[in-house]
Amino acid sequence: MELPAELSDRTIVDYLRRHASASIGQLVEFTGVTATAVRQRLTRLMDQGLVARQSEVAGRGRPLHRYSLTPAGMRSGGNNYSQLAQVLWEEIREVRDQDVRQGLLKRISERLADAYSSQMQGETVRERMAELSQLMSGQDLPFELDESQELPVLTALACPYPELAEQDRGVCAMERMLFSNVLGESVKLSACRLDGATCCTFETSAAPAGA
Repeated sequence: MELPAELSDRTIVDYLRRHASASIGQLVEFTGVTATAVRQRLTRLMDQGLVARQSEVAGRGRPLHRYSLTPAGMRSGGNNYSQLAQVLWEEIREVRDQDVRQGLLKRISERLADAYSSQMQGETVRERMAELSQLMSGQDLPFELDESQELPVLTALACPYPELAEQDRGVCAMERMLFSNVLGESVKLSACRLDGATCCTFETSAAPAGA
């Protein structure tokens, strides 16, 4: 079997998918790198909650550590939802009744907002905007919060749904509704890439200076 050119998180995860569990020695033999390099990758994966370590006692010697994927690790390779999102959005667009379509978008934005809100602790709009920016950035969606003006401005440096947004600006409306639900304050899309702006920016319609 041809060995991987270099060790990566994916190499370890894919091996554990096929073998259920492995020791350091087995991973060293498979990858062809040093035990130190393998341990560094495993530590990284354990910190991310993707790999777990179990100890097996064999005689009087030091316990043997074996590594396996956690439930999160097993799911880590199945996050490509772009095609599914495309199909679902096309089906929403096919709904001819505008009230029904708006109702669907509203419910979708509320469900998404619930998922974000459960991870937020902030009480003021500014605090929640900062937390929202961090949560989005944690999903590889770079967001920034500008607090230099009277009202804070949330900037999306990358669109979460670029292909869908180019086909239907209703995606932008859904994102605005999502942020309004999360922040508990009406939000407006003050600039949009589709209109030629460098980035999309979201502002609260009104908030006290200390909010």
